[in-house]
Amino acid sequence: MANQVNHQWRLAARPEGLIKESDFTWTEEAVPELQEGQFLVRNLYLSLDPTMRMWATRDTYLPAVPIGDVMRGGTIGVVEESRNANFKVGDHVSGLLGWQEYAVTDGKGINALPNLPGVPLTAHFGLFGHIGLTAYFGLLDIGQPKTGETLVVSAAAGAVGSLVGQIGKIKGCRVVGIAGADDKCKWIVDELGFDAAINYKTENVPEALKKHCPNGIDIDFENVGGEIMDAVLAQINLRARVVLCGLISGYNATTPVPGPYNFANILIQRARVEGFIVLDYAPRAMECMMEMGKWLMEGKIKYRIDEVDGLKGAPMALNRLFEGANIGKLVVKI
Repeated sequence: MANQVNHQWRLAARPEGLIKESDFTWTEEAVPELQEGQFLVRNLYLSLDPTMRMWATRDTYLPAVPIGDVMRGGTIGVVEESRNANFKVGDHVSGLLGWQEYAVTDGKGINALPNLPGVPLTAHFGLFGHIGLTAYFGLLDIGQPKTGETLVVSAAAGAVGSLVGQIGKIKGCRVVGIAGADDKCKWIVDELGFDAAINYKTENVPEALKKHCPNGIDIDFENVGGEIMDAVLAQINLRARVVLCGLISGYNATTPVPGPYNFANILIQRARVEGFIVLDYAPRAMECMMEMGKWLMEGKIKYRIDEVDGLKGAPMALNRLFEGANIGKLVVKI
């Protein structure tokens, strides 16, 4: 695409503590001409996820982003030019195309998105994307909820937690969410159908858990770790399941995060603790999409997009995930 400029955020330093704009460099370069088998994607939306903080810092289930490279991130975009028979101009696609306006790709790791009438593109980040898969398989495969059990969800007003709680209700659980603001607590109870919510910033979490979980806790869907997880572990039941989805309390920490100290209760209660990575479930994505789509049509599940305008604001917007400032799925409209 002649004379077309691509703006990008490149990683400039390994972050310490909260993200600083100086951890990234805003660059521009010409969009390259396509080679046979390649196609050009104009990114429309960028997903902001807690795991990006780890990608910028160290090797995890994926290698750390090299200093100087375009920051890794999942995007939804539209094909603008193509020399690849499998992707035509106008197709909507998703993949790890990074913090940039345009990307040239050969299609490896790129998914063509179906046209779902009445469903916005951003739903492919939420219900029908990695967020939906995380909530669906994390709770159903690892948590294995049963009717009448008590499920506790931390970061309950976030992208994953808000879906987990609703799936728990569909499966007949009593669902208690933990969040960090009164408006978040009100949203998950009044709009999403959670049975109770705890504001960890203003309430005594152990006492609130005793109040709202009188029969103990059968499933902990853990997104936070630290003191929150410790309070939950103290009240788990026999054969409880602890689903380790995230430990966001420690992602920006410069010193060790306190807890959990109640680890012995896992032994005493013969509980099972299991972590997982959503990529493990990619081959079963259609299973999740079909069920989520059915629940959406039936009005049993809702989702919320928290949209930031403009790629230039991405670095500082990422901090909203760690400051508890977002409700629902955080995305950047490019």
